[in-house]
Amino acid sequence: ARGTAARFHTTLMADPNQEQRRYWNEQAGPRWVATGAELDRQLVGLSEALLARAAAARGERVLDIGCGTGATTLQLARAVGAAGRVTGLDISATMLAAARERAAREVDASLAPVDFLEADAQTAELGAARFDLLFSRFGVMFFADPEAAFRNLRRSLAAAGRLCFLCWQSPAANPWASLPMQAIAPHLPPGPPATPGAPGPFAFGDAERVRRILASAGFTGIQIESLESDFPFPAGGVDAAVDFLQRMGPCSAPLAQAEPAARAAALESLRKALAPHVAGDRVSLRSATWLVSARAF
Repeated sequence: ARGTAARFHTTLMADPNQEQRRYWNEQAGPRWVATGAELDRQLVGLSEALLARAAAARGERVLDIGCGTGATTLQLARAVGAAGRVTGLDISATMLAAARERAAREVDASLAPVDFLEADAQTAELGAARFDLLFSRFGVMFFADPEAAFRNLRRSLAAAGRLCFLCWQSPAANPWASLPMQAIAPHLPPGPPATPGAPGPFAFGDAERVRRILASAGFTGIQIESLESDFPFPAGGVDAAVDFLQRMGPCSAPLAQAEPAARAAALESLRKALAPHVAGDRVSLRSATWLVSARAF
């Protein structure tokens, strides 16, 4: 048993985000690639708020953490211009392949050179003082060891460098996610009990925990702003929202794994739960994020 435990520990040390790597390559990654353009349109307002706070300047060197299919990476490349440089970092080879294809299509002399790196921010050798800006749109909540990840990231920042990222607040503050989960829950087997702070979209829901993690990693000047808005479900009323929730978000995995009869019942409950929240041509439910910024020293 001791030998088994030792091997297990070695595996975790070698790849602490093994489960996240598998998830983002085999499950979530292909879904994001399939719906990337739609998601970019939906997140445009939040992206603009984050880009404005980050204020990437001409000639800067930027790391886009959890860059996914490259939408924000290319926006940053436009902001820093040809004299700058942008690196997109992600754990998902699936999503990075789409990002590289996208960058090849959108290449322009006015854009900064763009590199894409398949690596885990917790353990990647990023180099010392290599970046002026660490940036992430919903890419930093999936670390198995967030303290280690942010210490590693901070080492890669120049002395005057800064960090800026967007993350979800708690599920309770995000009815776009919590209401659908409550609607389908009676029809599906109970999942494992939630572990506070476990890697996942809402891991950074507690702002004070985020502050402690960043302070422990050596960041200073930590600012956390609440952004609240309607979640941008696609146009098309309940049908469009249900279709989206089957493909993306916390409902997608339990619905995909459900038996056909249970899945049908869960979808019917989901439609009923969403119907009172239609405004105009789309479902309207609130979302809440944290816009977080900090300095290296």
